[in-house]
Amino acid sequence: MKVLLEMRPALDGHAGIPQETRLLFRGLAKLDGVEVEGLIQSSTLVLAKGLPTTLPGRFSLRRALPLDKQINRLSRVVVSLIHSVKPSRVERVVYAVQVTLATVMLLAKTLLGMRQPLSRFDPTRFRDFIWRSLFAKTLPYEDFESVTHRNFRIAQVPWMVMHVTALITRKFGHALYPKLDTRGFDLMIAETPYPGTVLSGTRMVVRYHDAIPLLMPHTISDRSYHQASHYNALRRNIEDGAWFACVSEATRRDLIEIFPQAEARSLTIYNMVSHHYFAEDSPADRIPDIIRTRKNTSVKMPSGTSIRGLDHPAGGLPLQYLLMVSTIEPRKNHLTLLAAWEQLRNGEFPNLHLVFVGSLGWDHKGIVKKLRPWLTRGGLHMLEDVPSGELRQLYRHASVTVCPSFGEGFDFSGVEAMRCGGVVAASDIPVHREVYGEASEYFSPYSAGELAQAVRKMASAGAEPRREELRQLGAGMCARYLPERILPEWAAFLAKMS
Repeated sequence: MKVLLEMRPALDGHAGIPQETRLLFRGLAKLDGVEVEGLIQSSTLVLAKGLPTTLPGRFSLRRALPLDKQINRLSRVVVSLIHSVKPSRVERVVYAVQVTLATVMLLAKTLLGMRQPLSRFDPTRFRDFIWRSLFAKTLPYEDFESVTHRNFRIAQVPWMVMHVTALITRKFGHALYPKLDTRGFDLMIAETPYPGTVLSGTRMVVRYHDAIPLLMPHTISDRSYHQASHYNALRRNIEDGAWFACVSEATRRDLIEIFPQAEARSLTIYNMVSHHYFAEDSPADRIPDIIRTRKNTSVKMPSGTSIRGLDHPAGGLPLQYLLMVSTIEPRKNHLTLLAAWEQLRNGEFPNLHLVFVGSLGWDHKGIVKKLRPWLTRGGLHMLEDVPSGELRQLYRHASVTVCPSFGEGFDFSGVEAMRCGGVVAASDIPVHREVYGEASEYFSPYSAGELAQAVRKMASAGAEPRREELRQLGAGMCARYLPERILPEWAAFLAKMS
Protein backbone atom coordinates (compact mmCIF):
# COMPACT_ATOMS: atom_id res chain seq x y z
CA MET A 1 0.00 0.00 0.00
CA LYS A 2 1.27 3.45 -0.91
CA VAL A 3 0.40 6.21 1.60
CA LEU A 4 0.78 9.99 1.30
CA LEU A 5 1.04 11.59 4.76
CA GLU A 6 0.52 15.33 5.25
CA MET A 7 3.66 16.74 6.91
CA ARG A 8 2.63 20.40 7.19
CA PRO A 9 2.28 20.37 11.02
CA ALA A 10 5.80 18.97 11.41
CA LEU A 11 7.22 22.23 10.07
CA ASP A 12 6.15 23.98 13.27
CA GLY A 13 6.25 23.31 16.97
CA HIS A 14 7.50 20.53 19.21
CA ALA A 15 4.55 18.80 20.87
CA GLY A 16 0.93 18.03 20.05
CA ILE A 17 0.02 17.56 16.39
CA PRO A 18 3.58 18.27 15.11
CA GLN A 19 4.93 15.51 17.36
CA GLU A 20 2.15 13.11 16.35
CA THR A 21 2.90 13.76 12.66
CA ARG A 22 6.58 12.88 13.04
CA LEU A 23 5.84 9.78 15.09
CA LEU A 24 3.20 8.59 12.64
CA PHE A 25 5.53 9.01 9.65
CA ARG A 26 8.24 7.08 11.50
CA GLY A 27 5.75 4.38 12.46
CA LEU A 28 4.28 3.94 8.99
CA ALA A 29 7.79 3.74 7.57
CA LYS A 30 8.37 0.68 9.78
CA LEU A 31 5.23 -1.22 8.71
CA ASP A 32 5.65 -4.11 6.31
CA GLY A 33 3.79 -3.63 3.06
CA VAL A 34 3.44 0.14 3.52
CA GLU A 35 5.33 2.65 1.40
CA VAL A 36 4.89 6.11 2.92
CA GLU A 37 5.72 9.44 1.30
CA GLY A 38 5.43 12.83 2.97
CA LEU A 39 3.41 15.72 1.55
CA ILE A 40 5.30 18.96 2.15
CA GLN A 41 3.03 22.00 2.12
CA SER A 42 3.27 25.32 3.93
CA SER A 43 0.38 26.87 5.78
CA THR A 44 1.09 30.34 4.36
CA LEU A 45 4.00 30.24 1.90
CA VAL A 46 3.89 29.56 -1.84
CA LEU A 47 6.48 26.87 -2.52
CA ALA A 48 8.74 26.48 -5.51
CA LYS A 49 8.07 23.64 -7.92
CA GLY A 50 9.85 20.35 -7.32
CA LEU A 51 10.83 17.67 -9.82
CA PRO A 52 8.50 15.92 -12.27
CA THR A 53 6.86 12.82 -10.82
CA THR A 54 7.51 10.77 -13.95
CA LEU A 55 10.46 10.41 -16.28
CA PRO A 56 10.05 11.31 -19.97
CA GLY A 57 8.80 8.43 -22.08
CA ARG A 58 10.69 6.94 -24.98
CA PHE A 59 8.88 9.06 -27.55
CA SER A 60 8.39 12.13 -25.38
CA LEU A 61 9.66 15.52 -26.52
CA ARG A 62 10.37 16.38 -22.86
CA ARG A 63 13.92 15.72 -21.76
CA ALA A 64 15.06 14.65 -18.32
CA LEU A 65 16.44 17.55 -16.31
CA PRO A 66 20.24 17.56 -15.97
CA LEU A 67 21.54 17.16 -12.42
CA ASP A 68 22.43 20.83 -11.93
CA LYS A 69 18.87 21.90 -12.78
CA GLN A 70 17.39 19.23 -10.53
CA ILE A 71 19.48 20.50 -7.63
CA ASN A 72 18.54 24.08 -8.45
CA ARG A 73 14.83 23.24 -8.34
CA LEU A 74 15.06 21.39 -5.05
CA SER A 75 17.26 24.09 -3.55
CA ARG A 76 14.60 26.67 -4.48
CA VAL A 77 11.98 24.54 -2.72
CA VAL A 78 14.07 24.68 0.45
CA VAL A 79 14.46 28.45 0.17
CA SER A 80 10.73 28.93 -0.41
CA LEU A 81 9.96 27.03 2.81
CA ILE A 82 12.00 29.41 4.95
CA HIS A 83 9.96 32.32 6.30
CA SER A 84 11.68 35.58 7.26
CA VAL A 85 11.05 36.43 10.89
CA LYS A 86 11.19 40.16 10.11
CA PRO A 87 10.46 40.45 6.37
CA SER A 88 11.51 43.62 4.59
CA ARG A 89 9.02 45.77 2.73
CA VAL A 90 10.10 44.20 -0.58
CA GLU A 91 9.64 40.71 0.87
CA ARG A 92 6.16 41.61 2.08
CA VAL A 93 5.21 42.89 -1.36
CA VAL A 94 6.62 39.78 -3.06
CA TYR A 95 4.72 37.57 -0.61
CA ALA A 96 1.45 39.41 -1.24
CA VAL A 97 1.88 39.06 -5.01
CA GLN A 98 2.72 35.35 -4.72
CA VAL A 99 -0.31 34.62 -2.56
CA THR A 100 -2.62 36.62 -4.85
CA LEU A 101 -1.39 34.80 -7.95
CA ALA A 102 -1.61 31.44 -6.19
CA THR A 103 -5.20 32.16 -5.20
CA VAL A 104 -6.17 33.19 -8.74
CA MET A 105 -4.48 30.15 -10.28
CA LEU A 106 -6.03 27.82 -7.73
CA LEU A 107 -9.48 29.19 -8.41
CA ALA A 108 -9.04 28.99 -12.19
CA LYS A 109 -7.78 25.40 -12.11
CA THR A 110 -10.54 24.30 -9.78
CA LEU A 111 -13.24 25.93 -11.93
CA LEU A 112 -11.82 24.18 -14.98
CA GLY A 113 -11.70 20.83 -13.21
CA MET A 114 -7.92 20.67 -13.39
CA ARG A 115 -5.85 18.79 -10.84
CA GLN A 116 -3.41 20.44 -8.48
CA PRO A 117 -0.04 18.87 -9.31
CA LEU A 118 2.19 17.41 -6.62
CA SER A 119 5.81 17.62 -7.71
CA ARG A 120 8.54 15.39 -6.32
CA PHE A 121 11.18 16.24 -3.73
CA ASP A 122 14.20 13.93 -3.84
CA PRO A 123 15.86 14.09 -0.39
CA THR A 124 19.13 12.46 -1.50
CA ARG A 125 21.17 15.68 -1.32
CA PHE A 126 18.93 17.47 1.17
CA ARG A 127 18.78 15.07 4.10
CA ASP A 128 20.03 17.70 6.53
CA PHE A 129 17.09 19.92 5.62
CA ILE A 130 14.54 17.10 5.76
CA TRP A 131 15.81 15.91 9.14
CA ARG A 132 16.14 19.27 10.88
CA SER A 133 13.01 20.89 9.48
CA LEU A 134 10.61 17.94 9.79
CA PHE A 135 11.86 15.35 12.28
CA ALA A 136 14.66 16.41 14.64
CA LYS A 137 12.37 18.08 17.18
CA THR A 138 10.84 14.71 18.08
CA LEU A 139 12.81 11.75 16.74
CA PRO A 140 16.21 10.48 17.95
CA TYR A 141 19.18 10.37 15.60
CA GLU A 142 18.73 6.60 15.28
CA ASP A 143 15.73 7.31 13.02
CA PHE A 144 17.72 9.58 10.66
CA GLU A 145 18.31 7.02 7.93
CA SER A 146 14.79 5.63 8.06
CA VAL A 147 12.92 8.90 7.59
CA THR A 148 15.31 10.86 5.36
CA HIS A 149 15.49 8.11 2.72
CA ARG A 150 11.76 8.34 2.08
CA ASN A 151 10.32 10.24 -0.84
CA PHE A 152 8.34 13.46 -0.53
CA ARG A 153 5.85 15.40 -2.63
CA ILE A 154 5.45 19.17 -2.87
CA ALA A 155 2.13 21.02 -2.88
CA GLN A 156 3.01 24.52 -4.05
CA VAL A 157 -0.22 26.26 -3.05
CA PRO A 158 -0.48 27.20 0.66
CA TRP A 159 -2.90 25.25 2.83
CA MET A 160 -4.40 28.53 4.02
CA VAL A 161 -5.07 29.68 0.44
CA MET A 162 -7.01 26.46 -0.17
CA HIS A 163 -9.19 27.18 2.87
CA VAL A 164 -9.71 30.85 2.00
CA THR A 165 -10.60 30.09 -1.63
CA ALA A 166 -13.27 27.64 -0.46
CA LEU A 167 -14.70 30.13 2.04
CA ILE A 168 -14.85 32.89 -0.58
CA THR A 169 -16.53 30.72 -3.23
CA ARG A 170 -18.97 29.40 -0.64
CA LYS A 171 -20.43 32.89 -0.44
CA PHE A 172 -21.38 32.54 -4.12
CA GLY A 173 -23.27 29.32 -3.51
CA HIS A 174 -20.71 26.51 -3.67
CA ALA A 175 -17.38 26.06 -1.90
CA LEU A 176 -14.66 25.05 -4.35
CA TYR A 177 -11.96 22.72 -3.06
CA PRO A 178 -9.04 21.78 -5.33
CA LYS A 179 -8.38 18.19 -6.37
CA LEU A 180 -4.86 17.00 -5.65
CA ASP A 181 -3.15 14.82 -8.22
CA THR A 182 -2.76 11.76 -5.97
CA ARG A 183 -2.15 9.26 -8.77
CA GLY A 184 -0.31 6.21 -7.51
CA PHE A 185 -1.37 6.62 -3.87
CA ASP A 186 -3.85 4.27 -2.28
CA LEU A 187 -4.36 6.50 0.75
CA MET A 188 -3.80 10.09 1.82
CA ILE A 189 -3.68 10.80 5.56
CA ALA A 190 -4.41 14.43 6.47
CA GLU A 191 -3.60 15.66 9.97
CA THR A 192 -6.67 17.91 10.21
CA PRO A 193 -9.79 18.39 8.06
CA TYR A 194 -8.21 18.91 4.67
CA PRO A 195 -9.23 21.72 2.28
CA GLY A 196 -8.99 19.60 -0.82
CA THR A 197 -10.08 16.40 -2.50
CA VAL A 198 -8.22 13.38 -3.89
CA LEU A 199 -8.55 11.32 -7.05
CA SER A 200 -11.02 8.45 -7.17
CA GLY A 201 -8.25 5.87 -6.81
CA THR A 202 -7.11 7.38 -3.51
CA ARG A 203 -8.94 7.19 -0.19
CA MET A 204 -8.79 10.10 2.24
CA VAL A 205 -8.19 9.49 5.94
CA VAL A 206 -8.45 12.45 8.30
CA ARG A 207 -6.47 12.19 11.53
CA TYR A 208 -9.06 13.94 13.68
CA HIS A 209 -7.57 15.53 16.80
CA ASP A 210 -10.46 17.50 18.26
CA ALA A 211 -13.64 19.45 17.52
CA ILE A 212 -12.55 22.45 19.58
CA PRO A 213 -12.96 24.96 16.69
CA LEU A 214 -16.65 23.96 16.58
CA LEU A 215 -17.50 23.21 20.21
CA MET A 216 -15.22 25.73 21.93
CA PRO A 217 -14.72 28.46 19.29
CA HIS A 218 -14.31 31.11 21.99
CA THR A 219 -11.01 29.47 23.00
CA ILE A 220 -9.22 29.66 19.63
CA SER A 221 -7.38 32.36 17.74
CA ASP A 222 -8.84 34.13 14.67
CA ARG A 223 -12.16 32.56 15.63
CA SER A 224 -14.22 33.39 12.57
CA TYR A 225 -11.69 31.99 10.10
CA HIS A 226 -10.71 28.89 12.07
CA GLN A 227 -14.29 27.96 12.93
CA ALA A 228 -15.47 28.36 9.33
CA SER A 229 -12.47 26.66 7.72
CA HIS A 230 -12.64 23.70 10.11
CA TYR A 231 -16.38 23.19 9.69
CA ASN A 232 -16.51 23.51 5.91
CA ALA A 233 -13.45 21.35 5.22
CA LEU A 234 -14.70 18.73 7.68
CA ARG A 235 -18.14 18.69 6.07
CA ARG A 236 -16.62 18.34 2.60
CA ASN A 237 -14.34 15.49 3.75
CA ILE A 238 -17.39 13.68 5.13
CA GLU A 239 -19.40 14.24 1.95
CA ASP A 240 -16.48 12.86 -0.07
CA GLY A 241 -16.47 9.63 1.93
CA ALA A 242 -13.33 10.20 4.00
CA TRP A 243 -12.50 8.00 6.96
CA PHE A 244 -11.64 9.47 10.35
CA ALA A 245 -8.93 8.10 12.64
CA CYS A 246 -9.70 9.92 15.90
CA VAL A 247 -7.05 10.37 18.59
CA SER A 248 -9.47 9.50 21.42
CA GLU A 249 -12.96 8.09 21.83
CA ALA A 250 -14.01 11.43 23.34
CA THR A 251 -12.99 13.13 20.08
CA ARG A 252 -14.83 10.46 18.07
CA ARG A 253 -18.01 11.03 20.09
CA ASP A 254 -17.79 14.74 19.39
CA LEU A 255 -17.36 14.06 15.68
CA ILE A 256 -20.37 11.77 15.33
CA GLU A 257 -22.51 14.04 17.50
CA ILE A 258 -21.95 16.78 14.94
CA PHE A 259 -21.98 14.50 11.88
CA PRO A 260 -23.78 11.21 12.68
CA GLN A 261 -23.15 10.02 9.12
CA ALA A 262 -19.43 9.71 9.97
CA GLU A 263 -19.98 7.00 12.58
CA ALA A 264 -19.51 4.05 10.21
CA ARG A 265 -16.32 5.59 8.80
CA SER A 266 -14.64 6.52 12.07
CA LEU A 267 -12.53 4.71 14.63
CA THR A 268 -10.22 5.56 17.51
CA ILE A 269 -6.46 5.10 17.23
CA TYR A 270 -4.69 6.81 20.10
CA ASN A 271 -1.66 9.04 19.71
CA MET A 272 1.75 7.48 20.24
CA VAL A 273 3.93 8.65 23.10
CA SER A 274 7.48 9.49 22.13
CA HIS A 275 10.19 7.03 23.13
CA HIS A 276 12.08 10.01 24.63
CA TYR A 277 9.97 9.61 27.77
CA PHE A 278 10.77 6.82 30.22
CA ALA A 279 11.58 6.42 33.90
CA GLU A 280 15.23 6.87 34.76
CA ASP A 281 17.30 7.52 37.83
CA SER A 282 18.38 11.15 37.66
CA PRO A 283 19.55 13.58 40.35
CA ALA A 284 16.94 16.08 41.55
CA ASP A 285 19.66 18.67 42.14
CA ARG A 286 19.88 19.15 38.36
CA ILE A 287 16.41 20.78 38.27
CA PRO A 288 17.41 24.34 39.35
CA ASP A 289 20.02 24.48 36.61
CA ILE A 290 17.47 23.35 33.99
CA ILE A 291 15.05 26.05 35.14
CA ARG A 292 17.73 28.71 35.02
CA THR A 293 19.10 27.65 31.62
CA ARG A 294 15.74 27.25 29.82
CA LYS A 295 14.17 30.49 30.97
CA ASN A 296 11.71 31.87 28.42
CA THR A 297 13.49 34.80 26.80
CA SER A 298 10.34 35.91 24.95
CA VAL A 299 8.98 37.36 28.19
CA LYS A 300 10.79 40.60 28.92
CA MET A 301 11.66 40.96 32.59
CA PRO A 302 13.43 43.73 34.48
CA SER A 303 17.08 43.16 35.27
CA GLY A 304 17.73 41.57 38.62
CA THR A 305 14.60 39.39 38.51
CA SER A 306 14.67 37.09 41.51
CA ILE A 307 15.43 33.38 41.32
CA ARG A 308 15.06 33.09 45.07
CA GLY A 309 14.93 29.53 46.33
CA LEU A 310 16.47 27.85 43.29
CA ASP A 311 20.02 27.65 44.58
CA HIS A 312 19.18 26.89 48.18
CA PRO A 313 15.81 25.11 48.54
CA ALA A 314 14.31 25.12 52.01
CA GLY A 315 16.05 22.81 54.46
CA GLY A 316 18.44 21.57 51.81
CA LEU A 317 15.69 19.37 50.36
CA PRO A 318 15.14 18.91 46.59
CA LEU A 319 13.22 21.72 44.91
CA GLN A 320 9.47 21.23 45.30
CA TYR A 321 7.50 22.38 42.26
CA LEU A 322 4.34 21.96 40.24
CA LEU A 323 4.84 21.44 36.51
CA MET A 324 2.61 22.32 33.57
CA VAL A 325 3.70 21.59 29.98
CA SER A 326 1.57 23.43 27.43
CA THR A 327 1.43 26.37 25.05
CA ILE A 328 0.56 29.60 26.87
CA GLU A 329 -3.00 30.25 25.68
CA PRO A 330 -6.41 30.70 27.39
CA ARG A 331 -7.82 27.21 26.71
CA LYS A 332 -4.96 25.59 28.60
CA ASN A 333 -6.11 27.24 31.86
CA HIS A 334 -2.85 28.50 33.36
CA LEU A 335 -4.62 31.04 35.53
CA THR A 336 -6.66 28.52 37.54
CA LEU A 337 -3.42 26.70 38.28
CA LEU A 338 -1.83 30.02 39.26
CA ALA A 339 -4.67 30.72 41.70
CA ALA A 340 -4.41 27.23 43.21
CA TRP A 341 -0.65 27.57 43.57
CA GLU A 342 -1.08 30.90 45.37
CA GLN A 343 -3.43 29.19 47.83
CA LEU A 344 -0.86 26.46 48.43
CA ARG A 345 1.99 28.97 48.84
CA ASN A 346 -0.05 30.92 51.38
CA GLY A 347 -0.79 27.73 53.32
CA GLU A 348 1.19 24.62 53.97
CA PHE A 349 3.56 24.87 50.95
CA PRO A 350 5.36 28.24 51.33
CA ASN A 351 8.36 27.05 49.30
CA LEU A 352 6.45 25.42 46.44
CA HIS A 353 7.53 26.62 42.99
CA LEU A 354 5.48 26.67 39.79
CA VAL A 355 7.10 25.80 36.46
CA PHE A 356 5.43 26.44 33.08
CA VAL A 357 7.02 24.86 30.00
CA GLY A 358 5.72 26.02 26.63
CA SER A 359 5.88 28.64 23.93
CA LEU A 360 3.75 31.76 23.85
CA GLY A 361 0.50 31.05 22.00
CA TRP A 362 -2.39 33.22 20.88
CA ASP A 363 -3.81 35.79 23.33
CA HIS A 364 -1.00 35.10 25.79
CA LYS A 365 -0.53 38.70 26.92
CA GLY A 366 -3.35 38.65 29.47
CA ILE A 367 -1.94 35.46 30.98
CA VAL A 368 1.62 36.77 31.13
CA LYS A 369 0.37 39.99 32.76
CA LYS A 370 -1.07 37.89 35.62
CA LEU A 371 2.16 35.89 35.89
CA ARG A 372 4.57 38.83 35.78
CA PRO A 373 4.45 39.82 39.49
CA TRP A 374 5.49 36.30 40.47
CA LEU A 375 8.07 36.13 37.69
CA THR A 376 9.61 39.26 39.18
CA ARG A 377 9.24 38.20 42.80
CA GLY A 378 10.41 34.62 42.29
CA GLY A 379 8.84 31.22 42.68
CA LEU A 380 7.22 31.07 39.23
CA HIS A 381 9.24 30.13 36.17
CA MET A 382 8.46 30.12 32.44
CA LEU A 383 10.63 27.85 30.31
CA GLU A 384 10.93 27.31 26.55
CA ASP A 385 12.75 25.00 24.14
CA VAL A 386 13.38 22.39 26.82
CA PRO A 387 15.09 19.33 25.27
CA SER A 388 13.29 16.05 25.82
CA GLY A 389 16.06 14.73 28.08
CA GLU A 390 15.65 17.69 30.43
CA LEU A 391 11.85 17.61 30.21
CA ARG A 392 12.05 13.96 31.21
CA GLN A 393 13.83 15.05 34.41
CA LEU A 394 11.30 17.81 35.07
CA TYR A 395 8.46 15.28 34.81
CA ARG A 396 10.30 12.82 37.04
CA HIS A 397 10.98 15.19 39.94
CA ALA A 398 7.85 17.38 39.89
CA SER A 399 5.68 17.19 42.98
CA VAL A 400 2.77 17.00 40.54
CA THR A 401 2.41 17.48 36.78
CA VAL A 402 -0.84 19.40 36.36
CA CYS A 403 -3.02 19.19 33.22
CA PRO A 404 -5.75 21.81 33.88
CA SER A 405 -7.05 22.40 30.34
CA PHE A 406 -10.70 23.24 29.63
CA GLY A 407 -10.68 21.06 26.50
CA GLU A 408 -8.35 18.64 24.74
CA GLY A 409 -8.31 15.99 22.06
CA PHE A 410 -5.72 13.81 23.80
CA ASP A 411 -3.19 15.75 26.00
CA PHE A 412 0.30 14.31 25.76
CA SER A 413 1.79 15.89 28.89
CA GLY A 414 0.04 13.63 31.41
CA VAL A 415 1.02 10.49 29.50
CA GLU A 416 4.62 11.70 29.19
CA ALA A 417 4.75 12.43 32.93
CA MET A 418 3.49 8.92 33.73
CA ARG A 419 6.10 7.42 31.41
CA CYS A 420 8.80 9.28 33.35
CA GLY A 421 7.58 8.06 36.73
CA GLY A 422 5.79 11.29 37.67
CA VAL A 423 2.32 11.76 39.14
CA VAL A 424 -0.53 13.65 37.49
CA ALA A 425 -3.48 15.82 38.45
CA ALA A 426 -5.87 16.63 35.59
CA SER A 427 -9.02 18.58 34.91
CA ASP A 428 -12.13 16.44 35.04
CA ILE A 429 -13.00 16.45 31.35
CA PRO A 430 -14.02 13.35 29.35
CA VAL A 431 -10.78 12.98 27.41
CA HIS A 432 -8.64 13.07 30.55
CA ARG A 433 -10.81 10.42 32.21
CA GLU A 434 -10.40 8.28 29.10
CA VAL A 435 -6.69 8.76 28.48
CA TYR A 436 -5.44 8.84 32.09
CA GLY A 437 -8.00 6.53 33.69
CA GLU A 438 -7.46 5.91 37.41
CA ALA A 439 -3.85 7.07 37.21
CA SER A 440 -4.68 10.69 38.01
CA GLU A 441 -6.30 12.88 40.62
CA TYR A 442 -9.10 14.96 39.11
CA PHE A 443 -10.50 18.44 39.74
CA SER A 444 -12.92 20.85 38.11
CA PRO A 445 -11.07 23.12 35.67
CA TYR A 446 -13.15 26.01 37.03
CA SER A 447 -12.17 25.53 40.69
CA ALA A 448 -8.80 26.63 42.04
CA GLY A 449 -9.86 25.17 45.40
CA GLU A 450 -10.40 21.68 43.95
CA LEU A 451 -7.10 21.87 42.10
CA ALA A 452 -5.27 22.88 45.29
CA GLN A 453 -6.93 20.01 47.17
CA ALA A 454 -5.85 17.52 44.49
CA VAL A 455 -2.26 18.70 44.90
CA ARG A 456 -2.50 18.37 48.68
CA LYS A 457 -3.52 14.73 48.32
CA MET A 458 -0.38 14.07 46.30
CA ALA A 459 2.25 16.36 47.81
CA SER A 460 1.51 16.58 51.54
CA ALA A 461 3.48 14.74 54.22
CA GLY A 462 2.28 11.17 54.28
CA ALA A 463 1.14 11.20 50.63
CA GLU A 464 3.84 8.81 49.44
CA PRO A 465 1.55 5.71 49.47
CA ARG A 466 -0.90 7.51 47.18
CA ARG A 467 1.94 8.74 44.96
CA GLU A 468 3.32 5.24 44.63
CA GLU A 469 -0.14 3.91 43.79
CA LEU A 470 -0.49 6.54 41.05
CA ARG A 471 2.97 5.74 39.69
CA GLN A 472 2.04 2.08 39.36
CA LEU A 473 -1.30 2.87 37.74
CA GLY A 474 0.38 5.40 35.45
CA ALA A 475 3.00 2.92 34.30
CA GLY A 476 0.26 0.58 33.14
CA MET A 477 -1.93 3.30 31.65
CA CYS A 478 0.73 5.05 29.57
CA ALA A 479 1.93 1.72 28.14
CA ARG A 480 -1.27 1.75 26.05
CA TYR A 481 0.24 4.55 23.96
CA LEU A 482 3.63 3.06 23.17
CA PRO A 483 4.38 2.73 19.43
CA GLU A 484 4.51 -1.06 19.71
CA ARG A 485 0.91 -1.01 20.95
CA ILE A 486 -0.42 1.59 18.50
CA LEU A 487 1.29 0.56 15.25
CA PRO A 488 -0.53 -2.80 15.02
CA GLU A 489 -3.78 -0.83 15.15
CA TRP A 490 -2.61 1.29 12.22
CA ALA A 491 -1.54 -1.84 10.36
CA ALA A 492 -4.99 -3.43 10.86
CA PHE A 493 -6.73 -0.25 9.76
CA LEU A 494 -4.60 0.13 6.64
CA ALA A 495 -5.24 -3.51 5.77
CA LYS A 496 -8.95 -2.78 6.00
CA MET A 497 -8.50 0.17 3.64
CA SER A 498 -6.61 -1.88 1.03
